Amino acid sequence: MMRAYQKHLLFVVSAPSGSGKTSLCTQVLTKVENLRFSISHTTRRPRPGEVHGVHYYFVSREEFQDMITRNLMAEWTEIYGNLYGTARQTIEAACAAGDDLLFDIDGRGGRQLVDAYSNVVTILILPPSLEQLRQRLIGRGTENKDSLTVRLEQARAEIRQMAWYSYIIINDDFDRAVEELASIIRAERCRHRRDVIAHLLEHEQSNS
Repeated sequence: MMRAYQKHLLFVVSAPSGSGKTSLCTQVLTKVENLRFSISHTTRRPRPGEVHGVHYYFVSREEFQDMITRNLMAEWTEIYGNLYGTARQTIEAACAAGDDLLFDIDGRGGRQLVDAYSNVVTILILPPSLEQLRQRLIGRGTENKDSLTVRLEQARAEIRQMAWYSYIIINDDFDRAVEELASIIRAERCRHRRDVIAHLLEHEQSNS
């Protein structure tokens, strides 16, 4: 399948649970201009404080399945019985507004976007060590002994599955990790300008 050419960049940020990915994404949005967060669709029920169209687009399973059938989803996956995904319209709207998109999704979604679109940049956030990840998960106060073991095994599997990502940021110092993420975005924008030039020249040649 030919990948769709994108004038703007899609930045995919993934990480094992507890690595600080969401906090990093939230902070970098305040530092980098013309960057918007990609809001996913999901079939899970809203949690207290979550707002439709801000945190997620909350839809029924039937609606989500219909979007898949009509090829309206750019990527999607099922996690713990709930469907999550990105609508193609979300990407198109950001590009039309002149913005790049920042995705907070897992490796499966990242792979689907890379296969479907050009100019996807993949960034993996990692804790300094699995022991520190364990301490962060304990600090949340939401895990019992058994669920903690499952989380750590999942983290090992996710790290192996996402080893192909283009960039790796070790989140041992939050402020530094934010600056590294912002620097990757800015550097990729500069590099992407060469791709835009090549695409425009190729298009001009095909029309001559």
